[in-house]
Amino acid sequence: MSTAELNKMKLDLIAWINKLSDENLIEFLDGLKRSKSNSDWWDSLSESQKKMVQNGLDDIEKGDIISSNQFWKELKNG
Repeated sequence: MSTAELNKMKLDLIAWINKLSDENLIEFLDGLKRSKSNSDWWDSLSESQKKMVQNGLDDIEKGDIISSNQFWKELKNG
């Protein structure tokens, strides 16, 4: 990836984060930012973040999933 492509991706992410209103997602992203590679990331998650992960795992077990293409299409369309 070129430097220009990387910079564009960064700007796109900043714009996307700026538009977020989901408190849980913002907390998740903050936890991701603060995580350290030499420790278990799970331990740095808040209880609400852990619940989000567990809810996702439960959805997978129930088959309540969508394709990656569908996810990105819905995200793009808001």
